[in-house]
Amino acid sequence: MGKGGNSIDLLVQLLNLSVKEVLAYLSNDLAFSFHKPPLRINKPKNNHIMEIQTIIHPAMIGYLKARKIPLAIGKQHLKEVTYKRNDKTFFALGLENHLGGWELRNKFQKTSSSPKSYTWLKRDKKQLILTEGMFDFLSIATISPIAVYESDILVLNSVAFLPDVEILLSNYDEVRLYLDNDNAGDSATETLMHQHNTAVDFRDEYKGYKDLNEKLMAWN
Repeated sequence: MGKGGNSIDLLVQLLNLSVKEVLAYLSNDLAFSFHKPPLRINKPKNNHIMEIQTIIHPAMIGYLKARKIPLAIGKQHLKEVTYKRNDKTFFALGLENHLGGWELRNKFQKTSSSPKSYTWLKRDKKQLILTEGMFDFLSIATISPIAVYESDILVLNSVAFLPDVEILLSNYDEVRLYLDNDNAGDSATETLMHQHNTAVDFRDEYKGYKDLNEKLMAWN
């Protein structure tokens, strides 16, 4: 294009996102390569929810299996969501956020519907499990279902929502942090532990892996 700029400017053009959306994209540490297409990230405003149902499609069941999540756990916390974008219909695993929007995942796309926000599963427990994404949460539910049963759950869906959830943390006696082992996760963990003496870093449980789901997939 003959334009100057930095890596953020480049991703704005390549992914057709705003600067804020690119920063959220990078904060999730999504791998991309100039030698093959990246995991497609679609703007929430372009996705229109058509149908929400229990998980039944073989492709969605297969995707859960590939991520080492038992179908029973997937059905307990997720839905199969059919959505339309630009006159094309897609389906994905969906986790509802606290504003009624959906985080949508399938083998080929990571996207969401408006309004985009964090997911807060409130059960009036005094312990909180905080994760970065839905598969981190599902991995904990797979590995340690008792811990999930005894906790409220907060899934950020993006570290960009960290400032929005900090006010909630003071309600808990212990906040278990399961953020990614990357620069964004390091920074977020350090900030939360500095500001909240109830916050505990649990990333030693998946040391050497990007996140807990990566370890779960490697060990099974």
